[in-house]
Amino acid sequence: MANAISANKAELIAIANSVASEKMIDKAIVIEAMEDAIQRAARARYGAENDIRAKLDPDSGDLRLWRVVEVVELVEDYFKQVDLKQAAKLKKDAVVGDFIVDPLPAIDLGRIDAQSAKQVIFQKVRDAERERQFEEYKDRVGEIITGVVKSVEFGHVVVNLGRAEGVIRRDQQIPREVVRVGDRIRSVVLNVRRENRGPQIFLSRAHPEFMKKLFAQEVPEIYDGVITIMAAARDPGSRAKIGVISRDSSIDPVGACVGMKGSRVQAVVQEMQGEKIDIIPWSEDTATFVVNALQPAQVARVVIDEEEERIEVVVPDDQLSLAIGRRGQNVRLASQLTGKAIDIMTEADASEKRQKEFVARSELFQNELDVDETLSQLLVAEGFGELEEVAYVSVEELAAIEGFDEDLAAELQSRAQEALDRREQAAREERQALGVDDALADMPHLTEAMLVTLGKAGVKTLDDLADLATDELVQKKRVDQRRRKSDSSSDDKGGILATYGLSDEQGNEIIMAARAHWFEEEA
Repeated sequence: MANAISANKAELIAIANSVASEKMIDKAIVIEAMEDAIQRAARARYGAENDIRAKLDPDSGDLRLWRVVEVVELVEDYFKQVDLKQAAKLKKDAVVGDFIVDPLPAIDLGRIDAQSAKQVIFQKVRDAERERQFEEYKDRVGEIITGVVKSVEFGHVVVNLGRAEGVIRRDQQIPREVVRVGDRIRSVVLNVRRENRGPQIFLSRAHPEFMKKLFAQEVPEIYDGVITIMAAARDPGSRAKIGVISRDSSIDPVGACVGMKGSRVQAVVQEMQGEKIDIIPWSEDTATFVVNALQPAQVARVVIDEEEERIEVVVPDDQLSLAIGRRGQNVRLASQLTGKAIDIMTEADASEKRQKEFVARSELFQNELDVDETLSQLLVAEGFGELEEVAYVSVEELAAIEGFDEDLAAELQSRAQEALDRREQAAREERQALGVDDALADMPHLTEAMLVTLGKAGVKTLDDLADLATDELVQKKRVDQRRRKSDSSSDDKGGILATYGLSDEQGNEIIMAARAHWFEEEA
């Protein structure tokens, strides 16, 4: 190595070619690494203050070594500057301001210099190899990739992918799957991150995307785009559901995915260690898709709450356990598949719930409108549930109810509006007792009841309201779809006014109106 740089040109180029081929990187990068190593060695020999450059011919192996100096009138830095007299020896027509080349003799590397140069080259090549790995795999996220298990460390599987290594973390493995060193294993590229120790390639066998890509390999119609997997949900190692749709009405999407005698789906099942797969026809109609997703259970009725993004599913009594599934698996997967929280209840439970709601609404109308039980029940039976509905519906619609006339309708509307006024006054008094500023009552979209809720949450001034973010104010309550509604620990509290049904746009308007005085004060 001592004389390699100055003497053995052919060997130097051979080394560069070999390293570039072995590491699968550009030869120019290896040559650049060698030049950098020579420059460092030369600076150590001639002085680190010199601006020394090296150029290695990638074909012949010829090495040129020089230092760059600036032509000045008065030399201040003797390592990087020369005057006109010295410059004339290097370049006849040199003028002040020129940068000229001062050739240096080739150097022989000593043992320490050679070792240092070797480290520089290795580091440069390693960096280039890491960059090549990142560039190669960053665009392969979502692809199925095959590798050989290199090791199993602390439950994490390290996979040799040929040009790089990937890792299947414990939570991305199929439970109870036994993996041994030397096994060939398929997985999906989940994420590729650039880190100091090199690109980290994270693989998965538990992600729904792995199942979708396996189906694409086994079902030509999916690969060709005739059939599309619209949604997928997995309980790795146990059960999975996929929703499929066909762009060609002559092709049955479920039958195509199952294959002749189940051959296609069985190939996927075997790769996923016996995981049972329900293949479901996808539908744009949410209710239809939910009914399909809960198979094999039969569904009697579906009620969709668009505001809460919840779905209430009523099933016959003997279908309850089947709809919920073992440890809630069936309803959990159906919930993940549809992207909605699903509540399962029997017909008896649904009837009891409806009865309670009917009684509660009847009592509301009896108390607030001062009417008898028969009339209040008649209003509920006609679909009225809130005072606002009675107060602001057209008189004609109320009068159209059997047994009603326009005089009764007008009287009911008058009483409903008076009841709402009483509520508003009670809420105003409570708000004032809480110490909520009157200025908040001038904000758009806010009612006195909302102001009471804000006051109880400690929001009592314009500045308090202005400091909130939109989601802190109006974000809707979300429910963990993996749990039943009865599990209150799964509820996300949402924004302070989440229960009032305000939109994000309305929340934005409220907060911007509260911040308006800041800009007025600045002006």
